[in-house]
Amino acid sequence: MPDEDDYYAILGVGRGAGQDEIRAAYRDAAKKYHPDLNPGDKQAEEKFKKCAEAYEVLGDPEKRGLYDRYGKAGLRGAGVHDWARTDVHDIFSIFEDVFGFGDLFGGLGRGRRGPLRGAHLRAVVDLAMEEVLRGAAKSVRITRREPCTACGATGSASGRRERCTACGGHGRVQQGGGFFRIVTDCPRCRGAGTVIRDPCKECGGHRFVARARTIEVHVPPGVEEGQGIRVPGQGDAGEIGAPPGDLFVEVRVAQHALFERHGRELLCQVPVSFTQAALGADVQVPTLEGKETLSVARGTQSGDLYRLAGRGLPDLDGRGRGDLLVQVVVEIPKKLSRRQEELLREFAATEKKGVLPQRESFLEKLAHYLREGEDQGEGKKP
Repeated sequence: MPDEDDYYAILGVGRGAGQDEIRAAYRDAAKKYHPDLNPGDKQAEEKFKKCAEAYEVLGDPEKRGLYDRYGKAGLRGAGVHDWARTDVHDIFSIFEDVFGFGDLFGGLGRGRRGPLRGAHLRAVVDLAMEEVLRGAAKSVRITRREPCTACGATGSASGRRERCTACGGHGRVQQGGGFFRIVTDCPRCRGAGTVIRDPCKECGGHRFVARARTIEVHVPPGVEEGQGIRVPGQGDAGEIGAPPGDLFVEVRVAQHALFERHGRELLCQVPVSFTQAALGADVQVPTLEGKETLSVARGTQSGDLYRLAGRGLPDLDGRGRGDLLVQVVVEIPKKLSRRQEELLREFAATEKKGVLPQRESFLEKLAHYLREGEDQGEGKKP
């Protein structure tokens, strides 16, 4: 399969391809990978949906322009269908102008009768870390299929439909005879059983129109990067008598300038001077809700961790909050005044006199270890 991020490669067309060429390429690809021609082949089903995703974008001049300029990132909020969750049979209703209601390879994919549910849509929302803490109400802009209000979704300007004379109102016609009889949707009424004489000017007789909508999405506290939020009933409208699809919103969390996220825990690095680390001090540390005072103990080493309980992010299920881990980073001054240098030299002189017992103890243990090694080595000599 071609690069899944390159819609042109998926359909096997060049970037300068016209709409007729794109349409024909999609039709060929859909026939090649159709699940009814590849029973039980999950890879073929995935490729079938991928081809539908590519055609949705390249077959729409506005979406194609966004994709050409910005890639997939430009399609956020453009109302692109969530093809991974779309039933393969529903694709025929979405692209009925391409498939012609059953004229594709003898009507495969139209075996399921009855009104089809609306397709699912997808969108993306971006959150700051502070919004993960509190939860947020976000607005997403989508374009979805809705019933035409001008004609009451009949497709007719007068609201009347007449029985199709080609199929007698049955919606299906039979071709051939004997053993090789083939039953397909009526090519005149496209399986509806009725036709219209006066197409609606608003929808052109298609009964549905595309409308841009702003949908409010509630993002709960504690949501993770990449998680999806389902908004029931906010996808494409279904056929008359069928429910609409859903809207699936993917969450993306922006990196924070101060905090690094690890599940519900947060990590923050706080610089302290070497005198604060040596003597101990109260320092101000940031949290997502403001500053707090942290008591740094005497002798704190660079890299030591302190824990502020309950100052992390909440659980998605509301069972409490994580902690904020504060990592101390001891800063060494790059420039010293003459007096500071004098004091440090005095301090350095005291180090040699055993003012640092831990260091002296380490040196003594090291010397003892080395002596033991020499003694053991001598004992092994013949």
